[in-house]
Amino acid sequence: MRLEGKVAVITGAGQGLGRAYALEFAKQGADVVVNDVNMDNANKVVKEIEGMGREAIAVKAGVDSREEAQKLIDAAIEKFGKVDILVNNAGITRTAMLHKMTKEEWDQVISVNLTGVYNCIRAVAPHMMERKYGKIVNVTSVAGVRGTMGQINYGAAKAGVIGITKSAARELAKYGINVNAVAPGVIETAMTEVIRENPKFREKFISEIPLGRFGLPEDVALVAAFLASDDARYVTGQVLMVDGGIVM
Repeated sequence: MRLEGKVAVITGAGQGLGRAYALEFAKQGADVVVNDVNMDNANKVVKEIEGMGREAIAVKAGVDSREEAQKLIDAAIEKFGKVDILVNNAGITRTAMLHKMTKEEWDQVISVNLTGVYNCIRAVAPHMMERKYGKIVNVTSVAGVRGTMGQINYGAAKAGVIGITKSAARELAKYGINVNAVAPGVIETAMTEVIRENPKFREKFISEIPLGRFGLPEDVALVAAFLASDDARYVTGQVLMVDGGIVM
């Protein structure tokens, strides 16, 4: 199996894309640290992974806090003795047109979606640098490339994740650490429910996707697993669009 013997920390793994990453990584042989702020969801994912014959633990931590991000990495090392893979997936949305967006709506999204990525990389980097090995996969979005109506905070954060990915890839390459990103398009998760269930929005978005359908969480998880594996050992600083061609 591609990830046999690896330990992966996945943030925001209690549902949606995070859950898909956790299950796919376990399927490919990894033990998984399931991070979320909702422990009911996180524990359910742990049970699913254990049912697959892999080890997993749930760790509650808000990645927008530098201290909690560090506690997450420390908990992973305490349990498994190492962290091979970090997937920065945790994210939120606070929708509003730019001229109506409150300071809190801006700050919350930037704090979780952008600063949270930095916090987790900062926490795990010394461990990976010492071991001269690591795979970091950041989850950005097509919104960070083409923009998005009513979510300027989200688009800004996801564009920032691309910058973090490329800068961290340059800094950490000499330590044998690969840093890449996946950029999902419209994926069938709770976050895109409004788009998918409103006939007007659904028709508009489907018409823009050359492959003619919304993505499944598994579509993105398979790409993330590739980037987290040694098959991608000569890939770093890249953003792989998993979007059905919408940004093509």
